[in-house]
Amino acid sequence: MEEKMQTMEDFKEELEASYKRLSVGDVVDGTVMEVSEQEVILDLNYFAPGKIVAEEISADPSYHIVEHIHVGDIVTGTVIDTDDGYGNVLLSLKEAKEKKAWETLREMMEQQTVIHGVIGGIVPSGVIMYVEGIRGFIPASKLAMSFVEDTVEYLNKQVSARIITVDEEHKKLVLSVKDVLLEEAMKEKNEKINRIAVGSVVEGTVEKLMDYGAFVNIGDGISGLVHISQISERKIKHPKVVLTVGDKVKVKITKIENNKISLSMKEANEVINKDVDEEVFDYKEEGEAATSLGALLSGFQL
Repeated sequence: MEEKMQTMEDFKEELEASYKRLSVGDVVDGTVMEVSEQEVILDLNYFAPGKIVAEEISADPSYHIVEHIHVGDIVTGTVIDTDDGYGNVLLSLKEAKEKKAWETLREMMEQQTVIHGVIGGIVPSGVIMYVEGIRGFIPASKLAMSFVEDTVEYLNKQVSARIITVDEEHKKLVLSVKDVLLEEAMKEKNEKINRIAVGSVVEGTVEKLMDYGAFVNIGDGISGLVHISQISERKIKHPKVVLTVGDKVKVKITKIENNKISLSMKEANEVINKDVDEEVFDYKEEGEAATSLGALLSGFQL
């Protein structure tokens, strides 16, 4: 009796498999038994093996089956046909992965995840990059900091992008490289601004004149605003009265707030004039100031 019970336990899985019936649309797990670039054969713990043809594994043309799937792997597929005419259950790995992929893509967009990938195709007005096996579109306007006229040079190029649109219903995935580049540029700018000392006087170049003031480039790609009231000691109606684009000017950094730099030409002149005055009138010989006539003539031999 004990031997009989042991035998029934040994065949439990086989007995369950004989009663199990698969239907189109079922999602099942299987163990990989054979792998080639044309197909994958699975043990489904079923009376028939599972089969996944290359077209049902991935939509990404750069995907190589033998590099990503190995004998012994557990994979999940969706049943698309219970009998292919040769006794195999046809499965789609692509269909099963796609539903999970859209969920993952939505999470990536919500978490502002930076995705590193390779441009896999060129299309009108943009390029193609696959993410989680889903075909994503990067418009030419989102491929660099400025609009890219010739996208061909980006083919097979590694880029970092962020998802900006996920639309599973219309199978629409849109990404932006520009968003990542802008964020990196802003981070670099912030680091440079943090190194600037308020109160220091620097030389800059006038790069733009506006009704309310002048923008001055103080170096390293950093610009600040000299308000019209801080340009000249006298009241002026427009910065162009005393300034021209390209002029070299001395400015004092008066304030940094929300990464905006306030500059003053007036205060810079005050600092410069003060330094000059101190240099002229604070000259000392032997530790004390000498300004009397006798002191001035003391060094002469008559």
